[in-house]
Amino acid sequence: MKSLTTRQIALNGIVAGLYAAVTILTASFAYGNIQFRIAEALCVLVVLEPSLTVGLTLGCLIANLFSTVSVLDIIIGTAATLLACLLAKNIRKAWLVPVPFVLCNAVLVGAMLAWVLAPETFWMSFLIFGAEVLAGEAAVLYILGVPLLLFFRRTGLMDRLLGRAAKAGQ
Repeated sequence: MKSLTTRQIALNGIVAGLYAAVTILTASFAYGNIQFRIAEALCVLVVLEPSLTVGLTLGCLIANLFSTVSVLDIIIGTAATLLACLLAKNIRKAWLVPVPFVLCNAVLVGAMLAWVLAPETFWMSFLIFGAEVLAGEAAVLYILGVPLLLFFRRTGLMDRLLGRAAKAGQ
């Protein structure tokens, strides 16, 4: 495994802290079945710097420690972010980058919410909660995340932050 540079470690710490802080500060609409977790917009950056999987997962874990839903959110919600980062890191088309995050959260978090909030009607609740999570994720990632990714690509900001030469065509 390739070791991380000091700049990568620092950037992961910043992203983790930012993800956690933004989620906790917007807790009134960042948790639950209808959620708009603004910090999820940061997830698209994993395609520019795959090592951010660590910071995004850690930030999600910290944020989920404050979940108002269930202790299961700590495990399931964090696993959804980790899985989505691993699936998304090689996607190049900006409009496709949100898809793994939207689907992983809809399925995993939707199922967790159904299990915790309405176990007696799990399958129906899963469809409803999954659709609600999907809608919130899609809204945040397409309204905030994709423009953020395009900005980083256009300006070469990630390369400058990490002290590397800009990559052609990124």
